Amino acid sequence: MVHIFSRSSTPIKRIGGVAGGLTLVMLLALAGCASVPPPDASMSQAQALLQSAREAGAGDYDPVDLGFAQTKFQQAQAAMAARNYADAAQLSEEARADAELARARARLGSARAQIQAKIDENTRLRQQMDQTPAGDANTPSPGQDNATPASAASAPATLEDMPAPSASVLSAPLPQGDGAQPAPAQSRDSNPDQGGQP
Repeated sequence: MVHIFSRSSTPIKRIGGVAGGLTLVMLLALAGCASVPPPDASMSQAQALLQSAREAGAGDYDPVDLGFAQTKFQQAQAAMAARNYADAAQLSEEARADAELARARARLGSARAQIQAKIDENTRLRQQMDQTPAGDANTPSPGQDNATPASAASAPATLEDMPAPSASVLSAPLPQGDGAQPAPAQSRDSNPDQGGQP
């Protein structure tokens, strides 16, 4: 008879062991869920960065990364609603990173567009200046007044009327070295006795 009791007691022990193991696993799972707080701050930061990326023009300059950020933020919201806080925290961090990338690329794209607009404006102005004939120097450029200043009206019409500068003004400057200035050179014609030697 011992043999009969031993067969019937074995399945009961197995069921009791399995039930005890499942209970332990359930308790650990509940304890793990209870220890992760809701990532409210991370969700708020992700939402603020998404808004900042939209305001920076990420929809025009980097719609792909902005789309990734929005999708991950929506997944994080769904995880928060399901009280799966660990996944919500991870997804909100990914949404923040994607939103930051989208905002940075949008700012870069906007800066490049502004630079290109300035380059185009400069090119247009250069072409306009090149098309202006040299004889029309008195023609005011865009943005200048049409009135000629009084000093320009009284200035001489040609450069031929002006006297030439003196030779001292046209000579090259003397070389400077170690704080000492060289003595002026004497011409050979001024003192024939020395033969050009000082």
